[in-house]
Amino acid sequence: MGQGEKKRASYALTGHSLVGDPRTTPIRGDLADIKLAGKLFAPHYAVPLIRRCIMPATTLHEHPHATAEGTSRLLHGEEFAVLDVAGDWAWGYGTHDDYLGYVRFSALGEMGDPTHLVTGRGALIVAQPKVPSPLVRRLPMGARLACGMETECGRYLTCGDGYVPKQHVTPIGDVSVDPVDIALGMTGIPYLWGGRSGDAMDCSGLVQLAFGLAGHSVPRDADMQEADFGEALNEGEPLQRGDLVFFPGHVGIMVDGENIVHANSHHMMVNVESLAEVTSRFEDEENGPVTARKRVR
Repeated sequence: MGQGEKKRASYALTGHSLVGDPRTTPIRGDLADIKLAGKLFAPHYAVPLIRRCIMPATTLHEHPHATAEGTSRLLHGEEFAVLDVAGDWAWGYGTHDDYLGYVRFSALGEMGDPTHLVTGRGALIVAQPKVPSPLVRRLPMGARLACGMETECGRYLTCGDGYVPKQHVTPIGDVSVDPVDIALGMTGIPYLWGGRSGDAMDCSGLVQLAFGLAGHSVPRDADMQEADFGEALNEGEPLQRGDLVFFPGHVGIMVDGENIVHANSHHMMVNVESLAEVTSRFEDEENGPVTARKRVR
């Protein structure tokens, strides 16, 4: 929205400022998040409208059309800060990682604060709290749900327009998982550039989801994770379960000292391989096969 003269004076720019990472700095040629006023110039500033993803998952696109590159995914129950709406598309960022993109506005809506997380490969929302009941929808791992009361049978929780088996979800405050176990549970899930759920995955999405469910705040892309997530290992320090190994444009999670689980376009799925085998595929890279080794405390 436009700013009046009085507001312009309040947000007068002083000194120099630099645009940060374009993937996470909410500014474009015509508009910026109000939090950048006084730091970065834009013709207009907007106060974000917070909505949640009401679909099982929806794609964040680089541009506002269906065939534009999908850069990430927003999962059910995750917040999205809407900065602009034009036609069918909303521009903004997921509040969990500040990652910018365009999503279908129809995929966003209002819902109660999430109470549970899907920590298995998926959760089923059914029409009635009993086994022979029609499927309403399937939610992927990482989805957030606003659940209500336990049903009389003690096996289901109310959830919007249906019921979810208690075994499919975990109260948000009770989540205690091993990131490696989460990643191994994804074995066989298809590779998708921008994927980060139990339905489809890319390399950094696997790391973000596995460690995110364990309570860590994880950047979205592999180069961001290499720069800002975990602590670098000393040269020669042996690798162990849960360590991250970075390659040019790629990342994986160590299962033990010799094997790595990763989502990769070579096999087009999440799989486990020996670190030596993966390293051999990057030997011709200019910066060397392994660019960093990090441990998450």
